[in-house]
Amino acid sequence: MEDKVKQIINKILEKKGKEPLKELRFDLSMRNDLDMDSLDLAELTVRIEDEFGIDVFENGIVDTVGEIIEKIKNGKK
Repeated sequence: MEDKVKQIINKILEKKGKEPLKELRFDLSMRNDLDMDSLDLAELTVRIEDEFGIDVFENGIVDTVGEIIEKIKNGKK
């Protein structure tokens, strides 16, 4: 699951002309560390929902990679 999330994030970063993540650190902030704006986060939400069937932002703002992974894990129980 983490590899797929990293692929999704890297696709978005690649479209912005940024270097892809080599390592997926759970403490990375989507906004502050990865410089994602609201459109990037919307794309991230759609791609994660398509892949895992879970809207990670459904119950509020999620900021870190770890929070996204946790929401996916909790949604798959």
